[in-house]
Amino acid sequence: MRREGKCLFEICANGVESCLAAQDGGADRVELCAGIPEGGTTPSYGEIKQARQLLTTTRLHVIIRPRGGNFVYSPMEIDRMLTDIRIARELGADGVVFGCLMADGDIDVALNCKLMQEAQGMSTTFHRAFDRVRNPEQALEQIIDLGFDRILTSGLAPTAEAGIPLLRRLNEQADGRIILMAGCGVNENNIARIHRETSVREFHFSAREPVGPSDSEFGTRMLTTQRRVEATISQLNSQAP
Repeated sequence: MRREGKCLFEICANGVESCLAAQDGGADRVELCAGIPEGGTTPSYGEIKQARQLLTTTRLHVIIRPRGGNFVYSPMEIDRMLTDIRIARELGADGVVFGCLMADGDIDVALNCKLMQEAQGMSTTFHRAFDRVRNPEQALEQIIDLGFDRILTSGLAPTAEAGIPLLRRLNEQADGRIILMAGCGVNENNIARIHRETSVREFHFSAREPVGPSDSEFGTRMLTTQRRVEATISQLNSQAP
């Protein structure tokens, strides 16, 4: 639940270990994802179940995305997404994160409506598919009409810091009807500026660092750390009214 007058912090968690680091660091919510190099895909049943068992003070949202790539989905993919929403609900997730587009970059209202019906009663976030729309002002109104609780966006830019001008305009357009959550490249060095120049009060970031030995083929494991979560949150906690 959004705390009035305060900023809220969501961690993009690539596993249960990252979820726990987010909780220990004071995050309000995690978005549990697999397939981070693909932009995030639906995590496994076991990952969701264990995260739910271990998260006691931090809310759990689950991304519903069957694959990487574009956000134009086939009927078979939508069926899987509907099943994944049901499973997330059964496992006790507080919310789900998804978004469907048409090939021309418009919001696929019909498919999003179908998924929203399945997610009824859960918190819902329209993810960064929003950053691929052709008309963000129109898309914002459609997502509001669909009943989503928030939109995760970088302002259609490579990072939220680069997208500050559009984030500010969209937040003004939303006028409290939906939450704008700034994400992509948010960190301890820029979160204060993004907040100050956009008035956005929800932030999505990963706070990951290399953990353990590097593998010559697969590289270094990256996990959220409590230290970076705390460092990023601390940049705003003293400033929020």
